[in-house]
Amino acid sequence: MSDITPSFLSTQIIPVILCGGSGTRLWPLSRAGFPKQFLVLSGDGSNQSLFQQAIGRIHTVAGKDIALGKTHVVTNEAHRFLALDQLREIKNKYPELSAALLLEPVGRNTAPALALAALYAHDQAHSIHAEVANDPILVVTPADQTVTNPTAFTKALAASIEIAQSGVIAILGITPMASETGYGYIKVQDGPNSNHTYTVERFVEKPNETTAKQYLAEGGYFWNGGMFVLKASVWLAALKEFRPDIFAATQSAWQAKVIDAAGDVEFIRPDAELFKAIPSESIDYAVIEKCPGSHYPIKMVELDAGWNDLGAWDAVWQVGKQDEQGNVTSGDALVSNSKNSLIHASSRLVSAVGVENLIIVETADAVLVADRKNSQEVKNIVGQLEAQKREEKNLHRKVSRPWGWYDSVDEGERFKVKRIQVKPGASLSLQMHHHRAEHWIVVKGTAEITNGDQVLLLSENQSTYIPQGQIHRLANPGKTPLEIIEVQSGSYLGEDDIVRFEDTYGRS
Repeated sequence: MSDITPSFLSTQIIPVILCGGSGTRLWPLSRAGFPKQFLVLSGDGSNQSLFQQAIGRIHTVAGKDIALGKTHVVTNEAHRFLALDQLREIKNKYPELSAALLLEPVGRNTAPALALAALYAHDQAHSIHAEVANDPILVVTPADQTVTNPTAFTKALAASIEIAQSGVIAILGITPMASETGYGYIKVQDGPNSNHTYTVERFVEKPNETTAKQYLAEGGYFWNGGMFVLKASVWLAALKEFRPDIFAATQSAWQAKVIDAAGDVEFIRPDAELFKAIPSESIDYAVIEKCPGSHYPIKMVELDAGWNDLGAWDAVWQVGKQDEQGNVTSGDALVSNSKNSLIHASSRLVSAVGVENLIIVETADAVLVADRKNSQEVKNIVGQLEAQKREEKNLHRKVSRPWGWYDSVDEGERFKVKRIQVKPGASLSLQMHHHRAEHWIVVKGTAEITNGDQVLLLSENQSTYIPQGQIHRLANPGKTPLEIIEVQSGSYLGEDDIVRFEDTYGRS
């Protein structure tokens, strides 16, 4: 249950979902404007994004002895409405879910992100339950992972919470399945103790292939999946001791925060200028790797639950539902005489004939073809896109917005055609364009249109014209989605030709 007053019979945990990152190795599906944590990638049958799965996994541990507090989502300011929409999508499944979005103006890695969550948890605990000595336990997980055995995950998480109650830091260590060079490793002392719990001896960097094979042969080494369970006070004290510069800078940005809300979800913004001054560092480098042998004891709980961080397309193939020939398909895909390949179709028919060990990913504006064993190198293509300042690095053809979405279906010299959908009750900003005019044609629903001094109510098959330089707004007053076709014409059609005068979403 959510926001339960802690008692001597229950432990309060705070889910902390670290929701930054851009997932460049999963381009063209994952992009800066819609990164991998918000994608549905794993074949667990839930049809949920990785972000939604991360929330759901922590919710499974709640019970009579464990009370679930408000979920803390640390994410980029630009992704706040993606996170908000996906939280609302799973509200029916988790009716007790309440959340706060801690919005980073710039990325500063995971140590400051966890510090924000710990400071918020500390403030909440002392303001809401001032009469109780309440020190909530933070359950910290990245938002872009998946597991195939949720029961095993819940068991390991419950054991980690039990460890953290005594003030010890718990880390979940992944049972290694191969000599993986893409992960850091946890070296444990002799064990295990009860509940597959070990004392951590040390942390080791990502190894080369020879060293990784040696770790696997020796035993006692586990993958570090970046999942921690610890008290808020323990993290803040350890950060203050090991990296006082990060602690002080994050605390300053936090103290100057601004809070607003969207319905029952809080938006919490640390001061942007002060946050930019925070040193960028990971949880591991800042604190965790310094804990073994210190007065901040750290234990590891083994996690053997089919974990995968989906760090490249080959990993998506591994966790996908494979047919008899080892192919994983998604969308409108046809395959003939092909083996061990992933074919992902987003917007049209994709067919593969006589191929093996390939990655084929199609979106409306880009197609990726790669050898599975080289799928990590997709980041090189993203680097080229960035160097050429191409928009395909950042945005899909179909772009999510807080009010709905738009899809740029066609464009040429001096014109662009968009399909636009507006959610019931939502509206675009009151705006003006210097360089273009627009024609709007309603194809579904009812549109309320501000066009200069006029306010029009248009239904299907009706249209209006917005002259260049005219102040205007599009809104959906109805209870069903509104769809229009927008035809732009002018000398410049870039998305930055917008002057906002009023905006429901704080963008003016």
